[in-house]
Amino acid sequence: MRSRYSAFALGEAAYLLSTWHPSTRPRALDLEPDVEWRRLEILDTVGGGEGDVSGEVEFRAFWRILPAPGRRRDGGVLHERSRFVRERDGWLYVGGDVAG
Repeated sequence: MRSRYSAFALGEAAYLLSTWHPSTRPRALDLEPDVEWRRLEILDTVGGGEGDVSGEVEFRAFWRILPAPGRRRDGGVLHERSRFVRERDGWLYVGGDVAG
């Protein structure tokens, strides 16, 4: 989860796609270059341990729009419970449920 957050923060779409399960992976991923990811809070985890084949991570990721002339400095929080499965290459993101 932390590596995927870092990839979002750094704009590494290729890494995000490579850690996405093939059954739910989009063909392409357009990241917003004006979004700055500020902080990640892990709220809860279920499974995902050494002997597990699946796991969930509930998190909050805080973001803001980078300042530019004439643009508002909006920001917000993405609150999601993500699902992962372990396969031979490691943990893969399957999907998530966004909270309210």
